[in-house]
Amino acid sequence: MSKRLEEIDWQHTPLGPISLRRRLEPSLQVDVYEVKLGDEFLMSSLFPVAEIELARLGLAAVSADRLDVLVGGLGLGYTAATALEDDRVASVSVIEALAPVISWHDRQLLPDTANLTTDPRTDLVQGDFFALARGHAGSGPGLPARFHAVLLDIDHTPHHVLHPSHAAFYSADGLRQLASRLHPGGAFALWSDDPPDEGFTALLGEVFASAAAHLVTFANPLTGGTSSNSVYVATTADLPED
Repeated sequence: MSKRLEEIDWQHTPLGPISLRRRLEPSLQVDVYEVKLGDEFLMSSLFPVAEIELARLGLAAVSADRLDVLVGGLGLGYTAATALEDDRVASVSVIEALAPVISWHDRQLLPDTANLTTDPRTDLVQGDFFALARGHAGSGPGLPARFHAVLLDIDHTPHHVLHPSHAAFYSADGLRQLASRLHPGGAFALWSDDPPDEGFTALLGEVFASAAAHLVTFANPLTGGTSSNSVYVATTADLPED
């Protein structure tokens, strides 16, 4: 039986100390992997449903038959691993700011998503997703110039960001810069910890050809009830037919 609680890794980062721990959840008798940044819980393998749906909803909005996908934020890897399940996906480029997170996957410390580093379509890149979205050089050499889908899970919500420098991305100008990195008919999907925000959905609708917010609910075995996150999906216009 696993230890009740084990800290697998702890390292300093520019955003503060980050740690990966494994604990035995007594109510389910399963191992749970959790990430903390400072004193904040960032993610848990007990609740991956919305991270999975981020990939499914984002890719479902794209009609192309060969997809280059960009994932912003690696985390426990559920979004990237789910993207790889789509047979249309030719490449998944994951931009992660924190080297320790990439090292967890390189060392295959996370059994649910161990396929990330063995699938030749995956490229894990340490870099600044927000710099890449602004088109800055040096944000990932060898990455495609444009993507069919961008799946983003870095900040808690568009209004509750991990670092003040991220806030500008969630403005009309920031989103337009991101949209320019998409192919025609491409999709931008965003995870949020809050319920759908009508104001942010409307902002997406100003920048993109279409925008919708999805409420993703899932069972919460810790409370015996349900919990929820949001996934926003916005698409660029298709090119007119010849």
